Amino acid sequence: MEVTCADGTVAVSDRFVVALCMCRRSRMYPWCDTSHRRRPGPGEKSRRTPD
Repeated sequence: MEVTCADGTVAVSDRFVVALCMCRRSRMYPWCDTSHRRRPGPGEKSRRTPD
């Protein structure tokens, strides 16, 4: 899979299944690494409840 980013760089993945990151929180952008599940976005509260 090849993806051409807005800045002209080309990201290549040879994995069988890939997911594109739409939230831009991935450390592997443009590929999704599910980082959005661990960190709340701007203005969002954490889903964890205090002990």
